[in-house]
Amino acid sequence: MNGPVTAPVNGPAHASPGVPADPPGGRKAVAVWGIGVAVYFVAVIFRTSLGVAGLDAADRFHVGASALATFSLLQLLVYAGMQIPVGLMVDRLGTKKVLTLGAVLFTVGQLGFALSPSYGMALAARALLGCGDAMTFISVLRLGTRWFPARRGPLMAQLAGLVGMAGNLVSTLVLAPVLHGVGWTAAFAGSAVAGLVVLVPLVLFLRDHPEGHGPAPRTAGASGGFVRRQIRESWAEPGTRLGLWVHFTTQFPAMVFLLLWGMPFLVEAQGLSRTTAGGLLTLVVASNMALGLVYGQIVGRRQSARIPLALGTVGLTALLWAAVLGHPGDRAPMWLLVALCLVLGGCGPASMIGFDFARPANSAERQGTASGITNMGGFLASMTTLLAVGILLDATGDNYRIAFSTVFVLQAVGVLSILRLRPLALARERERERAHAHATVPGPAAPPGPVPTEPGRAPA
Repeated sequence: MNGPVTAPVNGPAHASPGVPADPPGGRKAVAVWGIGVAVYFVAVIFRTSLGVAGLDAADRFHVGASALATFSLLQLLVYAGMQIPVGLMVDRLGTKKVLTLGAVLFTVGQLGFALSPSYGMALAARALLGCGDAMTFISVLRLGTRWFPARRGPLMAQLAGLVGMAGNLVSTLVLAPVLHGVGWTAAFAGSAVAGLVVLVPLVLFLRDHPEGHGPAPRTAGASGGFVRRQIRESWAEPGTRLGLWVHFTTQFPAMVFLLLWGMPFLVEAQGLSRTTAGGLLTLVVASNMALGLVYGQIVGRRQSARIPLALGTVGLTALLWAAVLGHPGDRAPMWLLVALCLVLGGCGPASMIGFDFARPANSAERQGTASGITNMGGFLASMTTLLAVGILLDATGDNYRIAFSTVFVLQAVGVLSILRLRPLALARERERERAHAHATVPGPAAPPGPVPTEPGRAPA
C-alpha cells in the first residue's frame, strides 16, 4: 500500500525525511472537533427520534409493523447508500463543505417530518434526513485524523461515538416526554431548531485542518478516474474489508433495538410500561457511553485487543438475546432485560473497532472513502434486520421470538467473514509496521516516494 507515514507514537523531535509530523492537537483542535461532533450530535437526535415515536407514528399514519419499519429502513437505506459517495466527497471537497450540506439536509428533513400530513410525505422527509445524517460521522472521523496525533485515533473515534449516543439519550429522555406533552408537530418542528443552532458555528469557525497540515497538492491528471481509483484502492486493502465486517457484525443488534423495535418489544411483548421501557432504552445508551471510553482506551494501548473485544461483544450479545428470547413463559424477568440492555451498550463501541482496521490500512487521501466503506457494514445489517423483523412480526402475529431470531443469522455471517479476513489483514499490518520502523531509523535520507503507514495509526 502506498501513502504517507506518520511519526512514531511518542513523536520524535525531528521526523525523518518523507515522514510528516502528526497534527498538533491542543485546545484549537478540541474546539474545531467539538463543532463537528455537535453537528453529529444533532444528527443522531434526529435519526433516533423515531425510536421513541414508533407507536405514535403508527397511530398518526395508520400503518402496521411492516410499514412502520419502512420509515427506518428507508432512512438507513439512504444512509448506507450514501457512505461511499460521502467518503469520496470528504476526500475531494473537505470536511466543512460536506458537514454544512449535511446539516442543511437533516434539518429540512426533520422539519418536513414534523409537518408531513401523509405517510408518503413522511417517508420522503426521513429519506432527506438520512441523506444529511450520512454526511456527518465520516466528516467527524476525518476531523479527528486531521487535527489530532495519530495515537489518539481510536480514542477520538470512540469519543465521537459517545457523543452520538448522547444524542440518542436526548431522544429518549427529552423528546419522548415532549412528544407526549405538546404533540407530534410541535415536538418535531421544535427539535429542528437545533439544526440551525449548530449550523452557525459550523459555517463561521470550522476548518478542515490545522495550518501547515493540509493534504498534499494533487498532481496533474490526479482527477482522472478519481472515484474508481479511490474505491478500488480502498477495497483492495484487507483492513478495509475487515473493518466493514467488524462494523457489520457488532453494531446492528443495538441499532435495531434503539432505532425502532426496542420500545414495541418491551411494551407489547414484555408487558412493560412506556416509562419503564424508556428507562431500559436509556440504560443501553448509558452503557454505550461508559463502555465507549473503556474500549477506546484499551484499543489505543493494545492493538491486539481489537479482535477479542469485537468477537467477545458479539458472543455475549448473542448469549443474552438467546436467554431473553428463550426464557420460559411469556415474559423475561427484569434482571435479564437489564443484563441484555447493558450488553447491547457494548455494540456501538465494538463497531468503532472496525475503523481501527480501516484507518491504518489506507493513506490520508483515502481516509474518507475507507471510512465510508466501513461504515456501510453496520447499517446494511441494521437495514436487513429492521425489514426482516417487521415482515416476520406481520407474518407470525407479532411473535417477537421468531422475528428477533434473525439477529443470530447475521451475527453468524459476520463472524465467519471476520475470521476469514483476520489473518491477511493482520499480516499486512505487520508488513507496514516493519516498513515504518525501517523508514524512521536514523541514517541516510529515505528514498523518494511514499511508504506504508504504521499499523494501528491514522495518517496525519
